[in-house]
Amino acid sequence: MTTHAPPTSGVQLLEVAPELAGQRIDNFLFTALKGVPKTLVYRILRKGEVRVNKGRIKPEYKLQAGDVIRVPPIRLPERDEPVPVAQGLLQRLEAAIVHEDKALIVLNKPAGIAVHGGSGLSFGVIEAFRQLRPQQAAELELVHRLDRDTSGLLMIAKKRSMLRHLHEALRGDGVDKRYMALVRGHWPTAKKQVNAPLLKSNLRSGERMVEVNPEGKEALTLFKVLRRFGDFATLIEARPITGRTHQIRVHSLHAGHCIAGDNKYGDEQFTREIRELGGKRLFLHAYALSVPLPGGQLLSLQAPVDQTWQATVEALAGA
Repeated sequence: MTTHAPPTSGVQLLEVAPELAGQRIDNFLFTALKGVPKTLVYRILRKGEVRVNKGRIKPEYKLQAGDVIRVPPIRLPERDEPVPVAQGLLQRLEAAIVHEDKALIVLNKPAGIAVHGGSGLSFGVIEAFRQLRPQQAAELELVHRLDRDTSGLLMIAKKRSMLRHLHEALRGDGVDKRYMALVRGHWPTAKKQVNAPLLKSNLRSGERMVEVNPEGKEALTLFKVLRRFGDFATLIEARPITGRTHQIRVHSLHAGHCIAGDNKYGDEQFTREIRELGGKRLFLHAYALSVPLPGGQLLSLQAPVDQTWQATVEALAGA
């Protein structure tokens, strides 16, 4: 077996040593092509670009001693070269911008897109915008975060001075962020706030979980009922006064009304019933934002919910 492929290589012919017989072709290639993303290995297998003894094979093909494997030329991004973001996603994000000036971009982030790469994702919103705005790529920074499955208003600073200004405003009480959430059951009108400390812990899997715990950091969320759907569900507004991880999701659960589509803190039965109405998403949306700009004026924005959300609420109203 030859050593692994350099970042850019021509066609390689690899011969299978007797001790590797019986191994699946995909597993063999993961080892032989160290550093090549698994998705790329599967792509060249799927397209039939990998040949064994000059013939096409499936990813589950088991190797035999003496097989000759032809691996097509593979070009890997250089270590520091960002993974290019798919064109379709770039267009979606460009179309999602609701405000842009010299120092700030605010977009209505779609659900399901991470704000930055990491934990198995090669890119997120910030990497995409560095590609969309190459002249400003070095200075673009996320001002705050939204969970991957949460949609809505997300700020990206185009200048360090704006980033510092907004971080200061977020630390004080200058920024007003409001979310909409669809929760289980009948949220009482009198339930106007949840004040409960939150503690973050990392599970063995590396997954982040948050719980109400007296040893956690103080956390306060203000709530307001927007619309009821009988006793089945309530559309609420949540205004986080503090900015803790998963704050609205965990405070809603603590109040006894988990959010629809929440696979971490939710209720499977409720989520399934909402999904049956077409609601295949987490029903948490950052819909309104007011921030003071450095010049003293207030920027106030609202972002509409997506088609999935809209259709689900209509189906609930008609149910």
